[in-house]
Amino acid sequence: VLQRDDREQEGVALIREALAANREVSAVVRNYRKDGALFWNQLFIAPVPDAEGIITHHIGVINDVTDLMRYQEQLEYQANYDSLTRLPNRNLLRDRLQHALIVAQRQHKGVAVVFMDLDGFKNVNDSLGHSVGDRLLGVVAERLARCTRTSDTVARHGGDEFVVVMTDTVDEQSLIAWMERVRASISEPVWLDGTELYVGCSLGASLFPQDGDDAETLMKKADLAMYRAKDMGRNTFQFYQPEMNASAGARLNLERRLRRALRDNQFLLHYQPQVDIHTGRIVGTEALVRWRDPEVGLVPPSSFIPVAEESGLIGPLSEWVLREACRQNKAWQDLGLPPARVSVNLSARVFQQRDIAKLVMQVLDETGLEPRYLELELTESAIMRNAEEAVSMLNELSALGIGLAIDDFGTGYSSLSYLKRFPVDRLKIDRSFVSDIGISGDDETITSAIIALAHSLKLQVIAEGVETSAQLDFLKERACDEMQGFYFAKPLSTDAISELMKGGTAHEPAMA
Repeated sequence: VLQRDDREQEGVALIREALAANREVSAVVRNYRKDGALFWNQLFIAPVPDAEGIITHHIGVINDVTDLMRYQEQLEYQANYDSLTRLPNRNLLRDRLQHALIVAQRQHKGVAVVFMDLDGFKNVNDSLGHSVGDRLLGVVAERLARCTRTSDTVARHGGDEFVVVMTDTVDEQSLIAWMERVRASISEPVWLDGTELYVGCSLGASLFPQDGDDAETLMKKADLAMYRAKDMGRNTFQFYQPEMNASAGARLNLERRLRRALRDNQFLLHYQPQVDIHTGRIVGTEALVRWRDPEVGLVPPSSFIPVAEESGLIGPLSEWVLREACRQNKAWQDLGLPPARVSVNLSARVFQQRDIAKLVMQVLDETGLEPRYLELELTESAIMRNAEEAVSMLNELSALGIGLAIDDFGTGYSSLSYLKRFPVDRLKIDRSFVSDIGISGDDETITSAIIALAHSLKLQVIAEGVETSAQLDFLKERACDEMQGFYFAKPLSTDAISELMKGGTAHEPAMA
């Protein structure tokens, strides 16, 4: 009666067999209440013989074990699914992948493993908090699931990493089209609490059977391919290639050496003069970090800054650059050199730290440098990533009395309504526009427009990457205020820039 139509249960079959054989039995069965609600029973039945050993009746004991069964289901769910996104976790992912490989080997079909890591997620977490980050992960999980078939597995591997296992025959062209679709879907804006958020994703793919025939190998190679995509500039995808093993090993080695370099003080600063475009007077210097590696000599920042960003070392490195630049500038003033500002670049990751104003104030106090002789350069993309938050943080920094400049202006996305609200002093025209002066009419138009826009907002303009007299003449004609570049001086050592600053001007070209 209690089982209604749900009679084909394993537990019911066990009971039938035991009754037929006149033996004890214990089984868990599904039963139903009068209102149709399911409950679980543990049913124990024992035959009762009389004095002659003849079974006269049975004794049954019924226990309601619904709570226990639900608890077991909950434990099983937690062991196999991610509580935040409700996607399979890495345990269930591994089981599904191993099963998919067994089926694929038997049926001679292909399997693809795709690793996906979000680009820019840490900045959301750091600036808006983990609760917003968690909700963003939920949106990403939904979008990723919508891009896949029911036969595929979408799993959260941990943090902001996801893995997709695609079964059946998988050819490279269809996989490329799928990864493009995923990349476009993830890149769509996300609105949370009235804030528009953007994240990208880097994807790496490995294929069975050509890249490996076991789960561990395919996962490892997809992971390597994903890191290769990040190295290629992010928000893109890559397939596994054997040489990735070597490059991954080289990256880990570089990270280890970077940590040692910070510990052993192997970094130094070079300085590039910033010159008044009309008088030729040196009005500032940009501090540029270099690494004196005992193994290979002087290493340019393009070789190690991306690894510092990825490994989290950019924070302590940026703090060292800020402190050393301020210390050196104060030392120059104490020697009687003409006072000039020093410009220090802040990465997006460092800018997102909520205590950046506190750090700047602490460094200024320690070094004794007046705030007006320090300028922080922030890229356009770093500021616009969370413009409302940037307004508040820039106001805090501006209140200290330091200068603020927007670097690489014109290469990213800007909102003029925000630009008016940013308390910045200077726009830096990106070198890509300056280098095409005399070559590209479009870049000349953009350069002229940036200068006019800045002046209308009462901002100074500095052009970087000036290398020819034609570029200089063009900028002079359009009343650009300042410039820096190889036409006047390449980045110089502390001693060399000191000698140059003693003269106060940089009239003569110093081509590298």
